[in-house]
Amino acid sequence: MKCEQISNELIAYVDGHASARARHEVKEHLAGCVACRARLAEMRKVWTVLDEAPAIEPSFGFDARLRQRIAAEPRRSRFFSLMPRPRLALSMALLAALTILVVRLPLGNTVGQRATVAAQQEDFNAIKNLGVLEDYDVVTKLSALSDLAPTAVSDSQPQDQRPSSDSGNGGA
Repeated sequence: MKCEQISNELIAYVDGHASARARHEVKEHLAGCVACRARLAEMRKVWTVLDEAPAIEPSFGFDARLRQRIAAEPRRSRFFSLMPRPRLALSMALLAALTILVVRLPLGNTVGQRATVAAQQEDFNAIKNLGVLEDYDVVTKLSALSDLAPTAVSDSQPQDQRPSSDSGNGGA
């Protein structure tokens, strides 16, 4: 155990209220720790002084006098006892105001949220106007486009701009 943990257990150890396991752990720690042994010695000195001090007994009529003083205290009327204390009322009002403020505030970065909403609206508008998407069969058969043969290069292009198949051979 660490010295911090032992310091929490020392009072129960000196008092005799520690469990057997705790007493064993404290004894093991005290065997190797000089600082905790010194602290234990100081606690035992304080405990001895407290044991030697006489116990103060209340006077014979203490209870009766205390009850008389309590009975003599002015009682608050029922109306005032139902009213909250000023500090409690102020705390409750501040808590309510803070709750309303937090609820009314936007949850995140409003600029980022506006940009996200605008992008989503833009995407929706682009998709909404596509007539092709209305026909599900067309959309599902888009793979048919890959079966089409590539179109031949038109003759309108000049010869030097046409792609050549032997361009990778270095012109040989």
